[in-house]
Amino acid sequence: MLRNLSRFGAILAFLSLPLIAGCNDEGKAQSASGGPGGGQQRPPAPVSFVTTKRQDLPIINNLPGRIAATRTAEVRPRVSGIIVKRVFTQGSEVKKGDLLYKIDPQPFQVQVASAQATLEKAQAAEKQAEQTAERQKRLRQNKVSSEQTYEDATATLAKAKADVASAKASLQSAQLDLQYSDVKAPIDGRIGRAQITEGALVSANSTENLATIQQLDPVYADFTQSANELMQLRRTMGAGKGNGKEPDEYDAPNTKVSLRLDDGSSYGPKGKLLFSEASVDSDTGQITLRAEFPNPDGDLLPGMYVRVLIQQGIERNAIAVPQQAVQRDAGGNASVLLVGKDNKVEAQPVTVGRVVGGDKWVIQKGLTEGAKVITEGFQKIGPGAPVNPQPWKSDNSSTNGGGGSDETKTSDGSKKDQGDEKEAALTSGAKAGASGDTRK
Repeated sequence: MLRNLSRFGAILAFLSLPLIAGCNDEGKAQSASGGPGGGQQRPPAPVSFVTTKRQDLPIINNLPGRIAATRTAEVRPRVSGIIVKRVFTQGSEVKKGDLLYKIDPQPFQVQVASAQATLEKAQAAEKQAEQTAERQKRLRQNKVSSEQTYEDATATLAKAKADVASAKASLQSAQLDLQYSDVKAPIDGRIGRAQITEGALVSANSTENLATIQQLDPVYADFTQSANELMQLRRTMGAGKGNGKEPDEYDAPNTKVSLRLDDGSSYGPKGKLLFSEASVDSDTGQITLRAEFPNPDGDLLPGMYVRVLIQQGIERNAIAVPQQAVQRDAGGNASVLLVGKDNKVEAQPVTVGRVVGGDKWVIQKGLTEGAKVITEGFQKIGPGAPVNPQPWKSDNSSTNGGGGSDETKTSDGSKKDQGDEKEAALTSGAKAGASGDTRK
């Protein structure tokens, strides 16, 4: 039995020799290719960077506002009566003087006829008084009539003339009431829905309007701004840190104003700033400003919520970097990674300010002109790591490091940085090469 066991052990030792040799060959291959146990270092990671540059950046504030019609007229009756006809089409464009409603004209026609008859009666009395006064004048000259009789005739003539003037006024009033039975548009604009239908009794003293007309081209955009923010901006501009103009000069009509609709899209035509209120709302601490925008297609409607982008100055010698280059730690502190000496990564704390262009941060502290800020590929590097820097190439990039990021959307909606994809491809290629060497 002992002899059989010795023979079985010799067979196992013989069969294990190829496996041991294979393991030794794999260990040598890994050492030669820089794998585990090897002495070769990983090559510098590829990164993209932008070089900071000082430039003048516009101070554009994004403020909430509402659209308002430039002119609004509530159509009301000027005489009392029964509505017999509605002439206009609801929601249509009307011109000043267009007929909107017809009030029953018959009562006013009767008043006009009565006033006309009263006038004619007064004119006849005036003529008779003139003849009497003329006759008494001749008799008085011939000393046939008394002084008292002549004075009475003269007074009667004056009274007759006054009656004629009163009758003429009454006739004009009746004619006006007849004209007002045709309710007409007071302004050009778009008329809304009809508030009154045919057969309704309307009164000249009623508070209910028949319809509303609004002038929608152009339109107003009323928006608000914090009084503290506005005063700080004015002090900055007055100190020469803004656009170099007088503090109130940006209120001129040539101030650039644009609109952003509630869905986030931009409204094409630009507007002009008309004025800012001279007082502050005591409840909200806000100042109301008003801009005017052309509205040829009627896209802007009264009451519509908008965001007003208004340029209120220029920040001189500012530095801005792409938002993707700014990182934050657990405490919310911002920093960027720089390409430093010998192409090694350096971490630099920064203080960020406002957003410009929708994709750039203005750096208030921490960066100087000429710094190389890493924008891509920084996810797998850290301070002190060697890198292979390349200028950032983007369709939206600018000389100051602005523009959009080179990002792609995956099928689940998450964003993936293209720098990571490039680095992952290089790493995969290196591993594949090492595996190929091992197989050989």
